[in-house]
Amino acid sequence: MALKNLKKKRRVQVIALAAVALIASTALIGYAMRDGINLFRSPSQIAEEPPAPNETFRIGGLVEEGSLIRGQGQDITFSVTDGGATIPVVFSGVLPDLFAENQGMVGTGRYVNGVFEASEILAKHDENYMPKEVIDALKEQGVYQEQEEGDT
Repeated sequence: MALKNLKKKRRVQVIALAAVALIASTALIGYAMRDGINLFRSPSQIAEEPPAPNETFRIGGLVEEGSLIRGQGQDITFSVTDGGATIPVVFSGVLPDLFAENQGMVGTGRYVNGVFEASEILAKHDENYMPKEVIDALKEQGVYQEQEEGDT
């Protein structure tokens, strides 16, 4: 009888230890990713509900025609649109080679005083590529037209 109680006690201890390990690992993963998760927002979503100035997120859309202004040094300003709203962007750094007006882009940064302050800018890498989130946001606004296979 004592052997049976010992096995039952061990089983409960193993299950309790596994539960504690699972909770601890989940908490550690959440803690490690607290700054690593960047939510995607379209310009229309930002205009409707502006995020907090300390929140880092990604914005995507088309670089508005005629909005690209290169300032002194490495300061660059432009606007991103999804057809429903336009958000001004400021970026200090070197833009990707494929960055151009009327082209898709994704930027990471913060929205402060009505301006998106980008810390990173990504541009499409070939003629047909655009991130899925950007395509979905542009389709929602009725701006995006899919290209045919042969179009370039």
